[in-house]
Amino acid sequence: MDEEKKRVVFSGLRPTGACHLGHLAGALRNWIKLQDQYRCFYSIVTWHAFSSEYQNHPVIRDYIFEVAADWLSIGLDPDKCTIFVQSEVKEHAELHLLLSMIIPLPWLQRVPTFKEMQKELKDKDVNTYGFLGYPVLQTADIILYKGEIVPVGEDQAYHLELAREITRRFNRLFGNIFPEPQILLTEVPKLAGTDGRKMSKSFGNSIYLKDSPEVIRAKIQPMKTDVRRKRRTDPGEPEDCPAFTLHKAFVDEEQREKIAQGCRTAGIGCLECKNIVIEKLIQILTPFWEKRKTFADNPDMVLDILERGNTEAREVAQKTMKEVRIALGF
Repeated sequence: MDEEKKRVVFSGLRPTGACHLGHLAGALRNWIKLQDQYRCFYSIVTWHAFSSEYQNHPVIRDYIFEVAADWLSIGLDPDKCTIFVQSEVKEHAELHLLLSMIIPLPWLQRVPTFKEMQKELKDKDVNTYGFLGYPVLQTADIILYKGEIVPVGEDQAYHLELAREITRRFNRLFGNIFPEPQILLTEVPKLAGTDGRKMSKSFGNSIYLKDSPEVIRAKIQPMKTDVRRKRRTDPGEPEDCPAFTLHKAFVDEEQREKIAQGCRTAGIGCLECKNIVIEKLIQILTPFWEKRKTFADNPDMVLDILERGNTEAREVAQKTMKEVRIALGF
């Protein structure tokens, strides 16, 4: 298919830490598949990171490299997709500003994730104009590339519906410039972190892609399991076991069913169950670690790929903003 005729996919990740298993299961594996079918723009969204990390902003620069190296090592191909840094394409900020002029304030105040994130990030001051306007910047990110497809989990579906609403409002006011982005719901396994809560950098409970086999073992072996299994002989319910979420994401179905049956009949112990997923993760991540070392030893390779992606993204963004300025009479 001609590159110009492919439908456009946009997605991004905040550089607030290295990538963990939740990112792999929930986003990156899907992004790798999409890059073979669509015109994909994958952005390291630095300004989104700044909205919560402005008091600790120097870490963002370091994590740009970490995230890019993780993406490239796990299978994103710069010959098949555009990998770029949001803040290197200033048109994101310009379109965000223009959209912010036309968005009714109640649209943002009703976003449920605003209050949820305030609770999750309670150690940070995110009661700011920029954090409230997060969905507006997210909309600008997508429509700047005339993104038609946005892969998200259900927890982000509200944001995408709001992006569609914002796009419709812009088109009504200024002409039909942007396609309404369509939600591509991804089957995101709810991955538990080492403390049993959802895996999140904010909770400090993540298993990172770059963790060594020794670190992975040290993190997973003490993980919480089903509370019913106080002793090896006690049967359990894998659906209530935080550690079993790793099996759901990374172990093939046939083996997973055997493990689940063993749990329910006390035919397998929790440590044995964990060791199976540990070995599976080591098998999956070994090629990643090899590529990741190459990029760590040659950081200019990563920076060159990012600069190439920044240039590609900039060209598309500038073309879009020319249309927008004409439509607005600027």
